[in-house]
Amino acid sequence: MRFLDAPMGAAPSGGRLWLRWLALAVFVVALAIAFVNLGFWQLARLDQRRAMNNSVTSHETSAVVDFDQVFTRTITEADQWQRVAVRGTFDADHQFLVRYRSNGQESGYEVITPLHTTSGAWVLVDRGFGVKPATSDYPSMLPAPPSGEVSITGYVRRDEQGSTEAMTPVQPLNTIRLVNSTALGATLPYPVVNGFVSVVEITPAQDGGLVPVQPPALNEGNHFSYAIQWFSFAAMAGLGLVLLIRSDLRTARKEAS
Repeated sequence: MRFLDAPMGAAPSGGRLWLRWLALAVFVVALAIAFVNLGFWQLARLDQRRAMNNSVTSHETSAVVDFDQVFTRTITEADQWQRVAVRGTFDADHQFLVRYRSNGQESGYEVITPLHTTSGAWVLVDRGFGVKPATSDYPSMLPAPPSGEVSITGYVRRDEQGSTEAMTPVQPLNTIRLVNSTALGATLPYPVVNGFVSVVEITPAQDGGLVPVQPPALNEGNHFSYAIQWFSFAAMAGLGLVLLIRSDLRTARKEAS
């Protein structure tokens, strides 16, 4: 395999050229396949983003629906950001702090509290977002929810997915990083429906400085430009192989003359 040690400006002589080209071709093809797959992955992400944007847009103009019309099944991406109305009573003894959250340009946390609805079902409710200054820690005590029966208008949210560790409450304050009704329901003394509700309005008003979580920004991000970049890299890899072979051939002809 000494042909691999040849200087960049010189090519192996005679029958060793095809060995050099074969090795380079295998490497370039593998590299190009990886780049093309990354390009298609970015296009798939773009399709997902467009579907989410369409869902948010259509739900913004749709009427508020009753809780029992939605939370009788597994919540999907198509259900997200539909507005629902629900009434019930909070369970202040079982709250969760969601760390590492963002809301617009701000960073902080969210508070999840189970709600016993008037229809008898239990649902997790994201009561809102709280700002955490960079120089401060997360709160040592979560704000209590309003007592008695409340009326909520909120967004439908599907379960967040990730590692088991991120969805498992950690003391103190039942801290989590992802909101997943199945994982959190396993820690509660009652079953909860799939998905959760993110508060837009709540009556009576709650204390604690929590604000509603904003829907995602309606843009397509950089997925298309990233896809073009990966496809360009694949083309450049193939072009580089062709140019190197042509250079080897020119060098071999000069040596033979």
